[in-house]
Amino acid sequence: MNHIVFDHVSKIFPHRGGNFTALKDVNLTIGEREFVAIVGPSGCGKTTLLRIVAGLEAPSAGDVRVGGRPVAGPGPDRAMVFQQFALFPWKTVRENIAFGLKCKNMSWRERNRVVQRYLDLLGMTGTEENYPHQLSGGMQQRVAIARSYAIDPDVLLMDEPFGALDAQTRTVMQEELIRISRVHPRTVLFVTHSVEEAVYLADRVVVLARNPGHVAEIIEVRAVRHAEKWEGQASEDVIQKPSFVHMRAQIWKVLRPQIEQRPVDAS
Repeated sequence: MNHIVFDHVSKIFPHRGGNFTALKDVNLTIGEREFVAIVGPSGCGKTTLLRIVAGLEAPSAGDVRVGGRPVAGPGPDRAMVFQQFALFPWKTVRENIAFGLKCKNMSWRERNRVVQRYLDLLGMTGTEENYPHQLSGGMQQRVAIARSYAIDPDVLLMDEPFGALDAQTRTVMQEELIRISRVHPRTVLFVTHSVEEAVYLADRVVVLARNPGHVAEIIEVRAVRHAEKWEGQASEDVIQKPSFVHMRAQIWKVLRPQIEQRPVDAS
């Protein structure tokens, strides 16, 4: 079943008295519980594509459907995780995770049960009463991910969620995301600048080109991951596999000409 469908989607922004086409005629389908990563050069419309699915931007042409329904704005069936954590600094870990549940009018007892489940799942038990400034970057992002999973969305939208982390913490968080995805599978659309991260995490990798943003190539990863059982192996072992190296090179072959072009300034 196709869970997310982009049907001839274009997005045009006003720009210096004229128009800037961020996306043009994007057609893409994402299956239920499929993990799809989007990579591409700066200015190719990766985040814009994510914001359209989230209902934070409306397409200029075409439409996006989630679960067969047109996206007309934000909804509880979709949750977004940002690069900069976006936690409430005046709320504790427990209160941050419970925020969306409170908005759903869930009882206090049920909220605590759900919050504790994700505290345990993400290895955060004992941090419940800490505030964000008392946590490392990796722990803050765990809270943000827990908050998104806790509201039980059908779709998880992740905009470079590990981009602000150091290399070691980023690797740990990638492995954690794979582990969580096995326990609580969701349809995931994951934007990243890292080709290695995309190949390591995703079932498919969508490469966007720019000027204007469009789908340049789609690389299938899932069959290789399952055949070689990547999920049960450390990332440092996976990235050395010939199949991993081949797919990474395939993506870079598409990306490099795009990166070497001068981007259009849409600011």
